[in-house]
Amino acid sequence: MSQDPHAQFDQAVLDKIEMSPVGAVPHTPAYQDALKRLRASHQVYASADHKGGLVTVRSLASLPLFYANNLEAFLASKVDESELETDTNIFNRYEQSLPAALREKAEAARSIVVARRVHHRTKQGVEVVRDPIHSLLLVPGAGPHPGLTGNYLHGSVQELTGDEHVGHWSIHLHDADDGAATCEVSSRAEALDKLQEVLASAPFLLSELTALGFRLN
Repeated sequence: MSQDPHAQFDQAVLDKIEMSPVGAVPHTPAYQDALKRLRASHQVYASADHKGGLVTVRSLASLPLFYANNLEAFLASKVDESELETDTNIFNRYEQSLPAALREKAEAARSIVVARRVHHRTKQGVEVVRDPIHSLLLVPGAGPHPGLTGNYLHGSVQELTGDEHVGHWSIHLHDADDGAATCEVSSRAEALDKLQEVLASAPFLLSELTALGFRLN
């Protein structure tokens, strides 16, 4: 049995947030004090879908994660770059997972979230340079600001140069504004380990990623 005298009421507040269509609770001192405790313990975030509303971490924990269906196999060198699921397809899966009423809002973020490949000139039939590998991530969470529609952080696993012999990679995540967290590693294998840590930790606030070696912007 919890020794916290507020525990029962705080759980009731979480229930009320989840039952509210806009994630709202009464503006009474008792409820506002409970929200302070719940924010401090990272149990509620500002909602990305309802201005002034809230979303509970326990509800976000049931949401799917979106990343290339063969990203882990790719980082483990089991599949080739050409086989990696595209960012466009990953975003399509995310968008289709949302309620129909939210999909138009999500679509507005596509041009920001989905990386565009650069078409390089070729010389005598040989491509001069290749793009660094980039693979989209969408995971439940928030930062200093709410996330994308559905309460998702967005980012990527990304090669830092187009030179496969250098081997530097980064994982970065952003909220819907200027909040960001980045971690750089020195090999594809390390990128796989870090990715698995991130996926296992979701949902989270960007600030919580410092425990995994990320730096905040």
